[in-house]
Amino acid sequence: MSEANANTSSSATDADSTDRWPARLWVLLTVLCLAFFLDGLDITLIGVSLPSIGNELGMTTAELQWIVNGYLLGSGGFLLLGGRSADLFGRRKVFLISVAVFGLASLVGGLVDDGFLLILSRLIKGIAAGFTVPTTLSIVTTTFPEGKARNRAVAVYGAIGASGFSSGLIVGGLITSIGWRWIFLFPVPLTLVVLIVGMLVIPKDRPAATGRYDILGAVALTASLLLLVYTVVTAPDAGWFSARTLALLGVAIVLLAAFVLIEKRVRDPLVRLGIFRSGALVRANLSFVALLGSYFSFQFVITLYLQDTLKWAPLELALALLPVGLIVAFGAPIAGRWIGRVGTPPLIVLGLLSEAVGFLLLLRLGTHPSYLIDIFPTTVLVGIGFALTFPAANVQAVAGVDAQEQGLAAGILNSSAQIGGAVVLAVTTAIISAGRAPNTPGAQVSPEEMLGFFRPGLIFCAAVAAAGLVVIVGQMLGGRNKTGQAVPAPTAASQDSE
Repeated sequence: MSEANANTSSSATDADSTDRWPARLWVLLTVLCLAFFLDGLDITLIGVSLPSIGNELGMTTAELQWIVNGYLLGSGGFLLLGGRSADLFGRRKVFLISVAVFGLASLVGGLVDDGFLLILSRLIKGIAAGFTVPTTLSIVTTTFPEGKARNRAVAVYGAIGASGFSSGLIVGGLITSIGWRWIFLFPVPLTLVVLIVGMLVIPKDRPAATGRYDILGAVALTASLLLLVYTVVTAPDAGWFSARTLALLGVAIVLLAAFVLIEKRVRDPLVRLGIFRSGALVRANLSFVALLGSYFSFQFVITLYLQDTLKWAPLELALALLPVGLIVAFGAPIAGRWIGRVGTPPLIVLGLLSEAVGFLLLLRLGTHPSYLIDIFPTTVLVGIGFALTFPAANVQAVAGVDAQEQGLAAGILNSSAQIGGAVVLAVTTAIISAGRAPNTPGAQVSPEEMLGFFRPGLIFCAAVAAAGLVVIVGQMLGGRNKTGQAVPAPTAASQDSE
C-alpha cells in the first residue's frame, strides 16, 4: 500500500473505530466545513451591498446583477468538471489550488475600482468554488467510512454549509454598514487559514480514478452548463420566449446532447452515465433543487418586500432572518444523528413539508406586519426544513457511490442545486414581473399592490418544495432502505460494456 493510500486508510479507520474522533480528524473536518461555509456565504452575502457598490462605482442595475450572476455562472458551469477533476488529479491538489484562487479573487474584488474588473473577479471566484465545493464533500465522504461515521461527518459539514447559505443576508447586513469593500475582503483571512491548515492536515492522495482526461467531453459539458446558466439568469430581462433566449437554450441543449454522445464513445468518460442509474442519487438531487430553489426565491421575495417596499434597513432584515441561521447551525447536527435511525427520506420529507408550510404562512403578510405573528413562524419552519433536508440529501447523494466517483457525485449534487436554484429563482422573478406588467413603468406602486405581485411567487416557492416532497414520498413508498439506496450504485467496472 502506498503512503498516500495508507494515510487515507488510516483516517478512515480512526473515524470508524470509535465514537470519539482524534483531534486531527476534527481539524480536517473543520477546514473542509469552513471552505463550504465560505461558498454558501458568498452566494447570499452580496445582495444587500449592491446599492452601495452601484453608487460608488457608477454601475447600472443591469451591471450590478452580474456581480451576483457572475458568481453563479462560474460555479454552476464548473461544478461537475471540478468534482470529476478531484477524482482524476487528486482531491488534495485540486482543493488547495482552488482555495488559493478563491482567496486571490476575493482580494482583487475588494481592491478594484472598476465595475468590469469587479464582475470578472466574481466570475473567477465562482469558477474556483466550482472546484472547491465538490472536492470538499468528496474528501469528507472518503475520509469517513459509510455508515454512522459518515452520517455524523456529513451532518456537521451540512450544518456549517447550510449556515453559510442561510446567514448570508445577516452577515451582509452587518458588514455593509462598515463598507461594501469588506464584503469582498472578509473571506480573505479565512481563506488563508483554510489554505495553510489544509496543507497540514489533508492527507496526500493519489488520483482515485484512472484513465485519460476527457478533454472533449469537458469542453462540451462546461460550455453547455455555462450557456444554460447564462440563459436562465438573463431570461427574465430578455424574455423567456424571446428569440434570443430560445436560441441560446437550443445551443445549450445541442452541446449537452453532444456531451452525452461523447461520453458514450470515449474509453475514459468524464462522467460515467451509468451513475444516474442510482435512483437515490437522482432523488437526492431533485430534493436539493426543491430545497435551495424555493429558499433562494423566498429570500428574493422577502428582501424585495421588507427592504425595498416597506423600507426596512439591511440590519433589520438580517436580524429578522436570524432564526433561520441559528436553527440550521444547531439543528443540522441533530438531524445527522437521526439519519442512522430513520434514514434520509423521512427527514427530507419533513424538511420540505416544513419549508412549504412556512412559505404559505407568509401569505398572511400585510402592509404593517407583526414580526412575531407574521414573519417569525416562517423563519422557524424554514430553518427546521433546511436543517433536516440539507444534511440528509448530502448523505443520500453519495450513499453507495464508489470512492473513485465521490467527487463526481458531489459535483452532480451541487450542480443540480446551483442550476436548479437559478431556474427556480428565474421563474419566480418572471411570475412576479408578469403581475406587474400592466403597471406604467416608473409609476408608484403601493405596498398592497406589491403584496399582490409577491403572493404568487410565494405560492410557487411552496409548490417547488412540495414537488420535492412528492418525489421523496415516492421513494419511501417504493420500499427503499434507510440510506435511500435501493441497490449499490453500479461500479465503473460493471459499466464497461455500456
